[in-house]
Amino acid sequence: MPTLHLEMHPGRTLEQKRSFVSEVTRVTAQTLACPPESVDILISEVPRDAWAKAGKLLADA
Repeated sequence: MPTLHLEMHPGRTLEQKRSFVSEVTRVTAQTLACPPESVDILISEVPRDAWAKAGKLLADA
């Protein structure tokens, strides 16, 4: 059973998340030859003040 942990910044709509997980599930099931029902997806929303890149918080960019 594949479990995918996806991290993104807050701000996506519920409809965007629905569409995203639908497509990720479809591609995962196709690529790994497993039933879509076995694919679990966890979305974590991380605020820009808790995410850094190249030594700088994204909130400061």
